[in-house]
Amino acid sequence: MFGSIFSSVSNSSISASIPLMDSVLTILISFILGIAISITYMKTSNKGAYSQNFSLTLVIIPTVIAIIVLLIGSNIARAFSLAGAFSIIRFRSAPGDPKDIAFVLFTMAAGFACGAGAYGYAVLFTVFLCTLMYILNLTNFGARKFSHKLLKITIPEDLDYEGAFDDIFAEYTTGHELIKVKTTDLGSLFQLVFTVTMDSSKSQKEFLDALRCRNGNLNITLSMNEDTAQY
Repeated sequence: MFGSIFSSVSNSSISASIPLMDSVLTILISFILGIAISITYMKTSNKGAYSQNFSLTLVIIPTVIAIIVLLIGSNIARAFSLAGAFSIIRFRSAPGDPKDIAFVLFTMAAGFACGAGAYGYAVLFTVFLCTLMYILNLTNFGARKFSHKLLKITIPEDLDYEGAFDDIFAEYTTGHELIKVKTTDLGSLFQLVFTVTMDSSKSQKEFLDALRCRNGNLNITLSMNEDTAQY
């Protein structure tokens, strides 16, 4: 099987149909575009939380795709030979972030454009999309203005919890609901559990400080994700 694949590729006179300088230029441009895309990915990742291996992969994908396009050209035999070779390889990976998938498609498009010799278009749409990603990241496009959280407040038994924090909730949240009340520490303390809708424009620290002043600096827990919090 491998013999027939490689013989069909070699019989197509690859070296004769692909000028050396064009090949070097294609590889060089695709590599540079891969670096630019990878840097954009790293700069636009949330708080620098990105994989180094994935960043390196983004650098090399355009070059690999460009080389494949160069090898195939307009030759049908090469296309079937390379398709047979790649069908042997099995790729296994967990589903990633949709943003990561978009960057993979981005690098593949850059590689195809370079392999087809459309260097101007490759540079143009790479610069355009990288700039667009920077702008969307700076404007925090798509971020939710409100987030639902779970709030646990411990209060002394002599504090009337009904309406005790309403003014604070009105200032820092857009909505709240008391969903659970239980006694702790042999009945000397109450623990209140609220669902709150936080306003992203408000400071969470200031919100907690205001609550601490009201509950006598007892324990307060603000869970980051209402759905996964256990109460």
